[in-house]
Amino acid sequence: MVLKFTDANFEEEVINSQMPVLVDFWAEWCAPCRMVAPIIERLAIDYLGKVKVGKLNVDENRETAIALGIMSIPTIMLFKDGKVLDTIIGYQPENVFREKLERALAK
Repeated sequence: MVLKFTDANFEEEVINSQMPVLVDFWAEWCAPCRMVAPIIERLAIDYLGKVKVGKLNVDENRETAIALGIMSIPTIMLFKDGKVLDTIIGYQPENVFREKLERALAK
């Protein structure tokens, strides 16, 4: 299940998470964001219990997007122990996401 991250829950759900967290920064009007969405959904299912996977709408949650310096979307960030471990900007094939998640889990 893809989680919904917001300005209000970001610190608790992402920064303070005990497991790695993949966050898709997106917006409704963004075509590449819609292309990434099915990948994010598959990752949420495949990594259930190992990685939190969620989305943050940058139009509705500007504070977090600004604080993290999100300049273009989709931007997908992988957090571990409250820090950004990796960043993917723009559409990428699914294997790129899986490689980064596997590397994060191996650390």
